[in-house]
Amino acid sequence: MKTPSRANKGWYWLLLIPFIGTLFPSFYAFQAPALFGFPFFYWYQMLWVLISAALTGIVYRATRDA
Repeated sequence: MKTPSRANKGWYWLLLIPFIGTLFPSFYAFQAPALFGFPFFYWYQMLWVLISAALTGIVYRATRDA
């Protein structure tokens, strides 16, 4: 297994975005705006699950060995 090159290590910074987006619940702990009857708190977190999966896939593809 090769260690990632310096250029590839930069991609790992993308994995911090979901962490920062959900770090402080007091910033998104609201009822409104609701989406399909779900309070903002719940659909905001579920949106981050999808964003996290997409970012993880992007980082994986960018850093995997050729």
